[in-house]
Amino acid sequence: MNIREALNRVVNHLDLTTEEMQAVMREIMTGQCTDAQIGAFLMGLRMKSESIDEIVGAATVMRELAAPVAVNAERLVDTCGTGGDGMNIFNVSTAAAFVVAAAGGKVAKHGNRAVSGKSGSADLLEAAGVHLELTPAQVARCIEAVGVGFMFAPAHHGAMKHAIGPRREMGLRTIFNMLGPMTNPAGVRHQVLGVFSQALCLPLAQVLQRLGSEHVLVVHAQDGLDEISLAAPTFVAELQGGQIREYRIQPEDFGIKSQSLIGLDVADARQSLALIQDALGKQSSENARKAADMIVLNAGAALYAADQANSLAEGVALAQDALSSGLAREKLAELVSFTTVCKLENQP
Repeated sequence: MNIREALNRVVNHLDLTTEEMQAVMREIMTGQCTDAQIGAFLMGLRMKSESIDEIVGAATVMRELAAPVAVNAERLVDTCGTGGDGMNIFNVSTAAAFVVAAAGGKVAKHGNRAVSGKSGSADLLEAAGVHLELTPAQVARCIEAVGVGFMFAPAHHGAMKHAIGPRREMGLRTIFNMLGPMTNPAGVRHQVLGVFSQALCLPLAQVLQRLGSEHVLVVHAQDGLDEISLAAPTFVAELQGGQIREYRIQPEDFGIKSQSLIGLDVADARQSLALIQDALGKQSSENARKAADMIVLNAGAALYAADQANSLAEGVALAQDALSSGLAREKLAELVSFTTVCKLENQP
């Protein structure tokens, strides 16, 4: 199937098979389609809603074309979400990665610059002084040595360059928002995946089930957040042992008080960084203390997904200990130092 045939199908609200989607994605990712065709296809998919088969097909091709990262570590976990919730909250999942590393986990963090929000994970880390352009081998070393490493999506998904223009010009969330968390170059099988709609929780858990994931929590909060929220119950679709179960959680389940998200929104990466550094450090303001609670909830879920805790409650307790120890903020500083050395290695 080619892009024109696929366009005719999706505009008539007809789903593609996994194999058909793979064929179309290979055309897109190898530069055989025009920007207009790509934009139309992405919009057609969104308007009819992407099927499980389509997401599996697209993710499979992106995984095949990615520059892999071979990490010598067990139970690697990712905290990459879809973005696109429109709420402009600070970078919760990126901050959570440092808490997970401080608790002894190994985080292969996948991410990019902001597309529809104010601060993407790459924007935040760059503002902190993290060098983004690492080789796959350097990223692996970083994860093994520091406990957290960042895989800048454009550096690992070179084929994505063919879709960057249409995505940027559209300025809307597309299937690529969903694909990012499912195309981790380190091949993680453990993750917390925040999504912009509750309707995606079960389908994306099913997609990851088909792609071979082991323990995953796909989450969406009742207040619209693509994270575990501090302000409202959060819906969870959990894949574990090949089975999927659905349930809801709230902060009080873990001894944390529900609070408003007011004060946790940011205008840019620098504001997000300042709030995170305060939350991981002295917690000198009410907003920083709230941010710390929210980070702990999400880091606890990641520790559970990584099978370093036997329950969500145990994961949250481990995360609280790691954050209060000050080690999480040190992990951010370690990442900056490690990637600075890598940058010097890469200079001619």
